[in-house]
Amino acid sequence: MGQDAGVAGNDHTMKTKGFCRHVQLGAPCFFFVLTTLLVQPATESRAAEDKVEVRPTRKAPAPLYRDPIHDGAADPTLVWNRAEKCWWMLYTNRRADADNEKGVKWVHGTDIGIASTPDNGLTWTYRGVARGLEFETNFPRNTFWAPEVVDFGGRYHAFISYVRGVPETWQGTRDIVHYTSTNLLDWKFESIVVPGAIDACVHRLPDGRWRMWFKNEQRKIRGTVLDSDDLHTWKPTASEMPDPDPGKGEGPEVFRWQGWFWMVKDMWRGLGVYRSPDLDRWQFMGVILDKPGKRPGDHRMGQHPGVLVQDADRAYLVYFVHQAEREPAYRHTWLQVARLGFNGQTLICDRDAEFDFQLTAPDPAFTQEHIPSPRP
Repeated sequence: MGQDAGVAGNDHTMKTKGFCRHVQLGAPCFFFVLTTLLVQPATESRAAEDKVEVRPTRKAPAPLYRDPIHDGAADPTLVWNRAEKCWWMLYTNRRADADNEKGVKWVHGTDIGIASTPDNGLTWTYRGVARGLEFETNFPRNTFWAPEVVDFGGRYHAFISYVRGVPETWQGTRDIVHYTSTNLLDWKFESIVVPGAIDACVHRLPDGRWRMWFKNEQRKIRGTVLDSDDLHTWKPTASEMPDPDPGKGEGPEVFRWQGWFWMVKDMWRGLGVYRSPDLDRWQFMGVILDKPGKRPGDHRMGQHPGVLVQDADRAYLVYFVHQAEREPAYRHTWLQVARLGFNGQTLICDRDAEFDFQLTAPDPAFTQEHIPSPRP
């Protein structure tokens, strides 16, 4: 009994020692296999990452766009074409090549030009002019300026400044006219929204309604702001545009970014910047694009801008620049793009800085159609 136990014990000891010898002798192999299993996926992952093509920084073109017909592109607005899935730009098509016309006749008799980008902003293709804008027959030719476009309810809504005829002075009539379209090319007249005014800007309110700001030049109605439930019927409101006097600026553009509502407007000495927590109370924050730039065609102050907010980090300012101080070269205007920044308090814009420029499909949360939340 004891011998059997001893033999059994010795056998157990031998098996145990054998196992120990096996582990000791096989440790390098075991370690190699374990290391291979652990390291190989990481190595393959790094190799896969190394194979991912990194898109190089794409420098924004300067100028962004020149109108190929008259070379007088101004007052731009960008809108996403749902059918073509690319960005379109509508703009005032000033007749800068009308060298022999008197006074400011060259600024009148204008169409709304259209361009689109096939490559996310790098190049722009002229698409012609907006069709169907004429709705009166009092004159053989009328004037259309400053398109503002909203995409809502399956249709595009445009609010365009309308001047009757082709006057030689600034004394012509002014109206803001509402049009609708399903394709951004062909437009249907809806109504005259604001008599005696120009330069509409439209943005959604926190309560879901719409608000329009405008330059009330001829004071045929009171105030500079109207509200609407449906983009068709507009009513006066107690709110007012900041610095509402028509002599203190034009071409307002309103957008939400970095937790604030912003308005930038052309003050003829640069772009005035205003900040608001709720689209009612506005604070003047300063002026941008008042100093000449260094890029080709960007050597005078920026004027009448459009703003495209892409996400929480990217917002682009598109503006026009006169190409000389004096006539007739002064009449030529080119469109430029610069990236907006935020310093914690206000908007900043270094028009000479290089930046990566690649337009992407709109994020609904950053469009003017989105119902925003007021700042806490």
